[in-house]
Amino acid sequence: MDVKRYFAPTAREALRQLKQELGADAIVLANRSVEGGVEILALPADAVGALPGGSSAAATAPRQAESAGGRKRAAAAAYAQASAPEEEPVVTLSSRGPQRRSAPEIKPFAPPRMETPEYVVRKEEEEAERIRRAMEAARKEPPVPEPLREPGWFGAAPVEPPSSPALEGRIEALQEQNAVLARQLGKIQEMIERQLAGFAWNEAVRKAPARARLLGEMLEAGFSPALAREVCDRIEATEDWDAAREAAMARLGARLEVVGSDDDLIDRGGVYAIVGPTGVGKTTTTAKIAARCVVRHGAARVALITTDGYRIGAHEQLRIYGRILGVPVFAARDANDLRATLGELRGRHMVLIDTIGMSQRDKAVTEQVAMLMGAGPVRRLVCLNATSRGDTLDDVARAFGGEGLAGCIFTKVDEAATIAAALDVAIRHRLRVHYVANGQRVPEDLHLPNRAWLLQRAFRGAGSERVTMAADEAALWLAAAVGA
Repeated sequence: MDVKRYFAPTAREALRQLKQELGADAIVLANRSVEGGVEILALPADAVGALPGGSSAAATAPRQAESAGGRKRAAAAAYAQASAPEEEPVVTLSSRGPQRRSAPEIKPFAPPRMETPEYVVRKEEEEAERIRRAMEAARKEPPVPEPLREPGWFGAAPVEPPSSPALEGRIEALQEQNAVLARQLGKIQEMIERQLAGFAWNEAVRKAPARARLLGEMLEAGFSPALAREVCDRIEATEDWDAAREAAMARLGARLEVVGSDDDLIDRGGVYAIVGPTGVGKTTTTAKIAARCVVRHGAARVALITTDGYRIGAHEQLRIYGRILGVPVFAARDANDLRATLGELRGRHMVLIDTIGMSQRDKAVTEQVAMLMGAGPVRRLVCLNATSRGDTLDDVARAFGGEGLAGCIFTKVDEAATIAAALDVAIRHRLRVHYVANGQRVPEDLHLPNRAWLLQRAFRGAGSERVTMAADEAALWLAAAVGA
């Protein structure tokens, strides 16, 4: 019996293959849906007459093949006979030999349902139409919101709403755990950075001991790690200690801008505002500069203006200096007063403005700078306290910097153990040093900057027994600077 099997993704494609091979008169024995498509079992029309005579239905097949109904019944009988299981012999240990099982009871034959190709196609089209209508009805109906469920669980009970105390407590606990984990990771990172910095420092000491010693001395003096590394990286590893120190001072001196004489400020003249944080000596520095100008050009060509209306006695302090020098002192409360006062003093050779002292972190600093810039051609000189830390001076330079900043003045140099931090800020921010103040006397304690003296003064504080940096401490300092 030549039963053919056809498999295709769709029933239409399987029937097309069947008709192409067996013809339109082929007999479809069965069709079913399997994984990946549809399977059809079929029999050629001329194969019905060649069926074996195993039953009465098969023996009468030639007579029934004359009609379509007879062919279908014969094919069904053949399919039932082919699909029936064969009898198996029974193995026994008796001497009578193998025995076969008793013949199964013959039941009335129920032929399978025969489906023609036309019926299969029509059934497939009806199923497709039913699915299409169901999809259209689903699109028209509004979606039904489902209750919130735990992620990852099918059919789980709805969870509590986000505003419930239990959920909020759980979120807070997770946040605390994350914070603890972040702190632990930060400690691990810090430990690794210190270890690596120590290894790098030991290697640097072994390869270039003079350069490593110079780096430690610059850090000890107060120079920033960035500037210290930049200077030391340009020094040859083979140089000895004295040569390395001189090379570092030469490189720092080449980058430090200083005023060579009074010609740049006193002789040129103009309007200058002395700015800076509170307590850096702005009023005293203003009086010192005014005294130097009076000595050279006379009191009639100098004027003083104060904008400090907050500090008690600020006006009186500057007026006392003015009476001693014979210089008039004016007060300006706002930008309009300052602009009008500068208009009246247009013929003066030098006009010095003593400004309000305020913290570099105060938002009013921006307003003060805007007021000075809006009053006319006013140039600013920022006072850098030599006793302050490098990071503090860095904030001062950024806060009072910008357009119109002419340079800086080092104050309280006599009170500082080293002026390396002030030199570091002046070099990195490219501030021109105009004067160095080292006392309260007017005008004796105001000097022009000397580059060699400033560098010697910066390195003189290094090496003291109280602040001497150990070899491993320099590595930790560099590690902290890299982490910041």
